[in-house]
Amino acid sequence: MAYVITEPCRGCKFTDCVAVCPVESFREGEEMLYIDPETCIDCDACVSECPVEAIFPDHEVPKQWQHYVEINATMSQKTPVISEIRRSE
Repeated sequence: MAYVITEPCRGCKFTDCVAVCPVESFREGEEMLYIDPETCIDCDACVSECPVEAIFPDHEVPKQWQHYVEINATMSQKTPVISEIRRSE
């Protein structure tokens, strides 16, 4: 199991969730963040930090966002690690 970032993250890119990840599983794309399912340890720390409620365990992703399971897996291999909060200027 791994956690998955879904549609509500698109365009907002709050980064509070990345600071609590103990294994640096977060990746930063142009439009949103992704979680690498290979490094995610299912600790649940990021879920409560997401102000837009975009993070779900892969087996609980709402039906309309199921395609984000594959998107996170694919994009996490193509985007750089993000491990610190970034503030908008």
